[in-house]
Amino acid sequence: MDMANTYDELADQYHLIFENWELSMERQATVLSSILQRNCGLTTTASILDCACGIGTQSLGLAKLGFRVTGCDLSPRAIERARREASRRNLNLQFLFANMLDLKCLANSRFDAVICMDNSLPHLESPEQLLQAAKQIRSRLRPGGFLMASLRDYDRLLEQKPTVEGPSFYSDNGQRRIVFQIWEWLDDRRYVFHLYITRQLEKEWQTFHAAGLYRALRRDELAAILSHAGFKNSRWLAPAESGFYQPIVLAEAPAL
Repeated sequence: MDMANTYDELADQYHLIFENWELSMERQATVLSSILQRNCGLTTTASILDCACGIGTQSLGLAKLGFRVTGCDLSPRAIERARREASRRNLNLQFLFANMLDLKCLANSRFDAVICMDNSLPHLESPEQLLQAAKQIRSRLRPGGFLMASLRDYDRLLEQKPTVEGPSFYSDNGQRRIVFQIWEWLDDRRYVFHLYITRQLEKEWQTFHAAGLYRALRRDELAAILSHAGFKNSRWLAPAESGFYQPIVLAEAPAL
């Protein structure tokens, strides 16, 4: 399944999965900034690569706090949207079209941290792709830099194999919005997510649908791959500890 096409289709609608995208950006940036400072020893002037930036949910918020942010994504339309959102906010950050499997376009750059949020790594379809991405990410880090990634709690979800996420009911100036997902499990690891956004308009209801593929990742599997890619000191932060809505893994690139 071509995830670039999925996120191209979703680019203009993505903010609608949040009750309030602006507030979500601010909340997430505050939480991620705290983790980068408290757990990684970085300051708010650190250089950050968001290697699955989408329309900029984390990049824009972190840039607003003072971080020097570069974002990249495999969806051209998401990158176009992120650039527009940065311009609207008068934020000085760079957005590039690049797949995390190949970050050669950033060959002259080294970052204090690379972030990969919102369950992006499970879009990779095999352990081999995951290892390739981990090596690409490590190559973009300065010695002693950090990877920070979030993903769903698949250790729990693989036991339950849920088929529905949501629904969430929101209100846009008195008009309803319903957001939910259907999960179609293909085997013991892979599932297709079907995202539905249904909006109440003046005289009708309108539904948007997008679909994409995930491969569920257990924590020990990801930690082993990160170690194979040369990272050290992998550790997990649960939502209760971090304040973020998904489990977060932190891993360190070796110092010289």
